[in-house]
Amino acid sequence: MKKLLSVLLSVAVIATLLTGCGGAGGSSSGAKKVGVSMPTKDLQRWNQDGANMEKELKAAGYEVDLQFANNDVQQQVSQIENMISNGCNVLVIAAIEGSSLGEALDMAKKANIPVIAYDRLIMNSDAVSYYATFDNYKVGTVQGEYVVKALDLENAAGPFNIEFTAGDPGDNNAGFFFNGAMDVVKKYIDEGKLNVVSGQKTFEEVATPTWGTDVAQSRAENILSSYYADGTNLDVWLCSNDSTALGVENALAANYKGTYPVITGQDCDIENTKNMIAGKQSMSVFKDTRTLASQVVKMVGQILSNQTVDVNDTQTYDNGVKVVPSFLCEPVFADANNYKQILIDSGYYTEDQLK
Repeated sequence: MKKLLSVLLSVAVIATLLTGCGGAGGSSSGAKKVGVSMPTKDLQRWNQDGANMEKELKAAGYEVDLQFANNDVQQQVSQIENMISNGCNVLVIAAIEGSSLGEALDMAKKANIPVIAYDRLIMNSDAVSYYATFDNYKVGTVQGEYVVKALDLENAAGPFNIEFTAGDPGDNNAGFFFNGAMDVVKKYIDEGKLNVVSGQKTFEEVATPTWGTDVAQSRAENILSSYYADGTNLDVWLCSNDSTALGVENALAANYKGTYPVITGQDCDIENTKNMIAGKQSMSVFKDTRTLASQVVKMVGQILSNQTVDVNDTQTYDNGVKVVPSFLCEPVFADANNYKQILIDSGYYTEDQLK
């Protein structure tokens, strides 16, 4: 009898130890672990994305390893490698540069860890399992269509003067944003209703490394001093996102005396939303990060339970090695007329945050 009790006790101890381990790739609590890699804390939207993701993943019962990489590619690579070594079961990565994560992705592939590219497509790797984003081309078309309506380009004779500021050439999304907008307004440029005074209208000419506000501001200052200092009026500055729009707005405040132009943006950052209310920015495409975070959490759950993962696009996003199955959320725009409904009534911001 004592021998039987000893055997049972030993089995119970072993079972307890095994239960506490969580198995290979698991956590000490037994919960599945999700690594979330964000590019930087310097832009408001990535702080919100990271916070939303962490909150929803934890609510769903997962452990979360959330890291911000300070816009340093090698730091992001190192952080992702540490997530893999520390037993993450799924990786969600918003890449700083879409083609610069090779080492970390090779490591993920060897460890059979699924990778979800978050809002920025990871390029030149077959280790990317899924892509979750907004319809990036549509973001650009929304901006372009806003310009067409604001200037009544279908009916007005023009010409109107326009400048462009696009995003980071290392971010695959930046090309989609710019091309979507350009595809809308190009016919008006060709017709002579829109005039690019600087002559800078290719993506390469108007791109903004790191999406930096200071970089956008410096370029805008050069354009204003070179082409508009003589009193030439500026009617539109089509900016791909809010950080670049803010740079343009700073440059205009210091260097431009003409009629204030239509300015587009994206992300509805707090400072830019305040500028919309004050008439210093016309619109911003709103991509509700809560919607995207919820979709990614759903995809994580489907992956970990071996279910079919929801996607709604299997043709558009070719990363150079494969077409990555994607889920595209719908963007909308906010302006001074509807920001309360879209941003405050939805609980995204409080009124105090926009004062």
